[in-house]
Amino acid sequence: MVTISTLAALAVDGLAFGASLALLGVGITLVYGLGEVLNLAIGAFAVIAAILASLLIDQGMSLPVAIAGGLAFVGVFGLVVDRTLLSLVYRSDGEERILIGIFTTLGLTVLLEGVMVNYVSSQYSLPLGLDPIRVGAAVVTGTSVASIVIAAVVLAVLFLFLNRTFLGKATRTIFQDERGARLVGINPRKIRTLVFVLSVLVAGLAGVLAAARSNVSVATSFEFTTFALIVSIVGGVRSLVGAVVAGLLLGLINTMANFFVGSYFATIILFGAAIVFLLFRPEVMSS
Repeated sequence: MVTISTLAALAVDGLAFGASLALLGVGITLVYGLGEVLNLAIGAFAVIAAILASLLIDQGMSLPVAIAGGLAFVGVFGLVVDRTLLSLVYRSDGEERILIGIFTTLGLTVLLEGVMVNYVSSQYSLPLGLDPIRVGAAVVTGTSVASIVIAAVVLAVLFLFLNRTFLGKATRTIFQDERGARLVGINPRKIRTLVFVLSVLVAGLAGVLAAARSNVSVATSFEFTTFALIVSIVGGVRSLVGAVVAGLLLGLINTMANFFVGSYFATIILFGAAIVFLLFRPEVMSS
């Protein structure tokens, strides 16, 4: 019989997993909502950040410095990708841009995974070394709690940036009316560059948090991208709030299902839950 304490621990682990999903979903949603580019390389960015942070720790760096180094690298790499590959994508419009973006970022994923397999083929992790936390009769892992807190702070800062700063308001303006943004002197291309870098940093953090809870390998890149797409679609594609809510809910569902019926059926249940959400999605998630 499953105890209340076990369910509570599973719920915390599910929220921790959901927090990573929410970050990945937000990363997809930011770029697609602003520039109609579906970044299928987002999982690769997440894995690169986690693996590089682990390699830096092996070189003797402290955990915070290693994580900062991994995130800084994907941020700079994201900037390079945006100013080169995505510049070609943004020359097109509408459905053509979406299709070219899919093929471009998919090709980038294949390239990055091919390179990584040759040099970093093993599994990596980033153990935080946190002690379990007792909440009443339940004992939850310190890593899961830390993941939830870190993701919550980052998402809160991101939402404050989008709603309270000039650059954030300019970004929201382009979301709503690109032509009007141009008329008031906002450069959509520069804003898209900023948003793409932010999106890969958020994805990199998701990869780091995932590596703190379990092993990450090159193959995890495809899994991350799949989860990001599911969360973004369920959340409404263009809704950041929807992506966060969808990520948390799907994280809980996947963790509970994995515990009770195993990973294979958990994946089936996850896709089934995504379909149900799409059919009966509340307006708050699709707005």
